[in-house]
Amino acid sequence: MTKAELVAAMAEKAKLNKTQAKEALDAFVDCVAATVKAGAEVRIIGFGSFVPVERHAGVARNPRTGEQVQRRASRTVRFKVGEGFKGALN
Repeated sequence: MTKAELVAAMAEKAKLNKTQAKEALDAFVDCVAATVKAGAEVRIIGFGSFVPVERHAGVARNPRTGEQVQRRASRTVRFKVGEGFKGALN
């Protein structure tokens, strides 16, 4: 599903026009990104959690050439699936 398809589905489900649905989706993404960037976790009961993770510097391997390269420390985010969402899939 693309962002445009998601916006269309949200608009239909929530009885909004596509502009309102796009603004709502963009606001959600901005809020989650800002919260995770600040180092806090975002939990949505029944859906899942966006968790900030620190990756330590280390040695990585280029899978194409086999060459070892230094990997810088970085921050990333992980998504942990909630029980309600997991149950809906199975």
